[in-house]
Amino acid sequence: MTLNNEEIQVKPKRIDMVKLKKTGAIVLPSIFTIANMAFGFFSILSASEGEYVRASWFLIISYVMDMLDGRVARLVHGESSFGVEIDSLSDWISFGIAPAYLVYKFVLKDYGYWGYPVAFLYVLCGALRLARYNVKSHFGGSSKDYFQGLPIPGAAGILVSFVLAYSMIEGESSMRGIQIVMDRMPFVYGIVPFIMIALALLMVSSAPYAAFKGDMLKPNSIKGILLITAVLSMIVRYPQDALFLFFSIYALSGVLAWLYGAFRKIFRGREVLE
Repeated sequence: MTLNNEEIQVKPKRIDMVKLKKTGAIVLPSIFTIANMAFGFFSILSASEGEYVRASWFLIISYVMDMLDGRVARLVHGESSFGVEIDSLSDWISFGIAPAYLVYKFVLKDYGYWGYPVAFLYVLCGALRLARYNVKSHFGGSSKDYFQGLPIPGAAGILVSFVLAYSMIEGESSMRGIQIVMDRMPFVYGIVPFIMIALALLMVSSAPYAAFKGDMLKPNSIKGILLITAVLSMIVRYPQDALFLFFSIYALSGVLAWLYGAFRKIFRGREVLE
């Protein structure tokens, strides 16, 4: 059996098209990942200039980019080991280094040298959290429903939304706030070092946190639609305070879930002994 010249030439072209599509599927989500990294870097530059509100909004944009890169990767089937690594590096800059530097310039600098280890502890635990996540992703140990430890975007969300909410007290924002949250901002300001230490420890803890992917929360379900509508309505009406409230509730949810699991094991152990 012999092949003519046209058949010989078509086969390599088909292989090239497959390679091109595969490369495009990997590159497309990486564009959003790099945008995430870029806005994190812009936030650092803004914080260094004393523009704390602008720095915070840059990090909010980083959140949007971070959400999009994962969804785009799943949509085009572009998940890859490279994507996992570059995504973690971007997250470390945008949700580890950038918020730590922002809060240091905003609050921790007033504590002198004591602010250094607090800010570094947050950055270090963020790196450890991402490294653990990468290892689990590569070896298939991650869960679709829960994260082990507070995700670094969740930890950063509390710090970023705090800066935005407190800026309203200082008259740097004309947006409306939730009064009960605003009244407690000065107290939160005073315990920021302890909040950062707590967030750092939660990131490297084994506390379970909802991943909001897989079958846990379906956007097309009644429960999913109601929850998303309620959250978006609050964010549109009270953006700074609502974000601080939601991120704080999320951080506490893992602690409560861990305590519930611990007490459940204790009571089960007693029942077995009896």
